[in-house]
Amino acid sequence: RGKPAKLSRKCTASALLLLFTTSPSDSWVYPTVILCLFGFFSLMRPSEPFLIPYLSGPDKNLTSEELTNEILPVWTYSYLVLLFPVFVLTDFVRYKPVIILQGISFIITWLLLLFGQGVMAMQAVEFFYGMVTATEVAYYAYIYSVVSPEHYQKVSGYCRSITLVAYTAASVLAQLLVSLANVSYFYLNVISMVCVSVAFLFSLFLPMPKKSMFFHAKPSKDLQNSPSTNAVLDEPPKGDAPGCKEEKLPPKIPTNSKNLDVDQLNSPKPENMALRVFVQWFQDLKECYSSKHLFYWSLWWALSTAGFNQILNYVQILWDYKAPSQNSSIYNGAVEAIATFGGAVAAFAVGYVKVNWNLLGELALGIFSGVNAGALLLMHYTTNIWACYAGYLIFKSGYMLLITIAVFQIAVNLSVERYALVFGLDTFIALVIQTIMTVIVVDPRGLNLPISIQFLVYGSYFAAIAGIFLMRSVYIIYSAKYGKQVPDSSTSQNPD
Repeated sequence: RGKPAKLSRKCTASALLLLFTTSPSDSWVYPTVILCLFGFFSLMRPSEPFLIPYLSGPDKNLTSEELTNEILPVWTYSYLVLLFPVFVLTDFVRYKPVIILQGISFIITWLLLLFGQGVMAMQAVEFFYGMVTATEVAYYAYIYSVVSPEHYQKVSGYCRSITLVAYTAASVLAQLLVSLANVSYFYLNVISMVCVSVAFLFSLFLPMPKKSMFFHAKPSKDLQNSPSTNAVLDEPPKGDAPGCKEEKLPPKIPTNSKNLDVDQLNSPKPENMALRVFVQWFQDLKECYSSKHLFYWSLWWALSTAGFNQILNYVQILWDYKAPSQNSSIYNGAVEAIATFGGAVAAFAVGYVKVNWNLLGELALGIFSGVNAGALLLMHYTTNIWACYAGYLIFKSGYMLLITIAVFQIAVNLSVERYALVFGLDTFIALVIQTIMTVIVVDPRGLNLPISIQFLVYGSYFAAIAGIFLMRSVYIIYSAKYGKQVPDSSTSQNPD
């Protein structure tokens, strides 16, 4: 326990030293440090692995049926409703106000968790947590408006890594406090409340961007010559839309547009600006999804992310069903920490595997989706909580490995602007699928299945995904062998 504490103090001291010795103006270091500190404290929530035991325990006295059917689905519905307007608002107000809104939503969420009682109060918790997840887009998009393109990849790595470190550290801390110090779940939520409040304070110190990717874009030599978010192919895969590789400034409208006249395009009126951006979004998305390569990887991303979010939302209820927290020791924190760390190791390791992803990528999607299906079916059929934990470890690690490959495959041909658009639409589609799944499987107006049967459905869902991509991979390999060869482009190199 001493070593992580020393490491944490060293990291914090280094971050603060870097922060205060750097001029806030004209520097990528200052906003990066502030954003990383915000990300760290907003994810440093030790109460998260023990949320369901807290809600079903003496503090809130909620039943499993109330949690499954009336409370948790609110997060899915609110996330879906809020995602698109928040996505548009985020770029229009230039990120910082939305990051502050996320901090406020965090605080309201944990105030309600600490002091709210009853089903309606917990439904409000899920609504505001839906606001938290919907506004997450601002955290990852902010940095592209305040740093120069040559720092994009480095800074993106910092921002994503710090959230992984924070989530793992919070899970470990939670398990140690519960198992060794007998700390109640209520005080885990108090710690989370303090951490998200600190995150909110850091959000106030973020510099306000002068531009954004769409509504306030400022064409510059840097942007025009900037590399893609992760990498750019030397030669696009067969079937790719040729424009997807090109950097393109979002507010620019093709001169042959017949829907908008010159006066409208040059008008500074907000409604014309919004119309201009929406038309450009539509054209960019149409062009990018005309690529079969990008379309199928996006399809897998949307389908799997919908299932993954559903598992994360309900897995603690399954654990509580297999081993009730009131009658046995639980190790949710340790399992979450190991699963996150294992997924990170798997995602890191795939960067050293040399594979022609154009030829074998969808075979990998099919095989690992099948493994995930098996892990979920194990969680359904087993009565042993340790086997259930093991199934979750396999599932989360496998998903994180595949999502690393998928993100690389989708982003490799896209500019930063199109990267945001494609992943925004993929996330929205994933939420639509997840909402349909929730209404059919969980909601009282649907099948209203018990939690153990739900995981049978989710396992079958991932088995169907595996079947789709295994059939697709057979077609690709057959075409490569007997028809036109699949190009061995730089997508076969290692994803970062």
